[in-house]
Amino acid sequence: MEWLTAIRTAIDYMEAHLYDGADVQDVAQAVYLSPFFLQRGFSIMTGYGIGEYLKNRRLYQAALDLKHTDDKVIDVALRYCYETPESFTKAFTRFHGATPSQVRGGASIRTFLPMTLHLTIQGGNEMNCRITQMDSFKVVGFERTFDNETAYEKVPAFWDEIVQAYCANVWAGNPPANAFEKAVADHHIGEYGVCVDDVAGNRFRYLIAGEYMGGEVPEGMTVYELPRGDWAIFDCTGPLPEALQRVNTRIFKEWLPGNPDYEFAGVANVEWYGMGDTSAPDYKSAIWIPVRRR
Repeated sequence: MEWLTAIRTAIDYMEAHLYDGADVQDVAQAVYLSPFFLQRGFSIMTGYGIGEYLKNRRLYQAALDLKHTDDKVIDVALRYCYETPESFTKAFTRFHGATPSQVRGGASIRTFLPMTLHLTIQGGNEMNCRITQMDSFKVVGFERTFDNETAYEKVPAFWDEIVQAYCANVWAGNPPANAFEKAVADHHIGEYGVCVDDVAGNRFRYLIAGEYMGGEVPEGMTVYELPRGDWAIFDCTGPLPEALQRVNTRIFKEWLPGNPDYEFAGVANVEWYGMGDTSAPDYKSAIWIPVRRR
């Protein structure tokens, strides 16, 4: 499915399923995309996560029901997929700044209308992209599972944690002090950030990794094999995280929508990090996305 059409179809699906508990997994299945890629594209193109959009639309419609019907609060709560009046009231008050009873009494509400999506073509410069066929290869690294809704905040914190605990010493040129630091040095861990969308529910695995060179792997680390296939490689130049974020946004807003030749394939994508000062204006990095011809 063409990317812009997929996002529009996702919005239509959510609007038709506000009352039946549809979640990210259901929306992704409806548009034949993985939850990870759908979440990333939807967030970049609209500014909202899938779960956030569903929640906001449900709470707005709930406020309209309270204003224009005599339905009990518990009935409205159940209609919009809240298990208890208490959880509904808490979410409702946080969103609207007023309780359900206050809204029923005439308090103002926050408007959140169905979203429409329009494509604006940006001109002036081409994206630095090449399609490359790569053989399968293995990476090894530190793994953690993240929720799609909070990943943008929590993944950088994961990097800070791993770098401080296992990488900083050997990156400073010192000999490894333990098996984990030896693995960091032997496999150049920190060269890749690998997102793997093979976890049930609204989650994905993320590895801070390097290319696996063979040998013993310390307990608690993960080896993952990236399959042979075509990859779209988008080169980035500039300080992190701005350079990668800028290119990632352009991939989803400009390169994917309406692309007549390629679409997403596979369950993993890769961030590549070069050597040097990540804050330098000429720092090199890249985003690798598995693709297939339409």
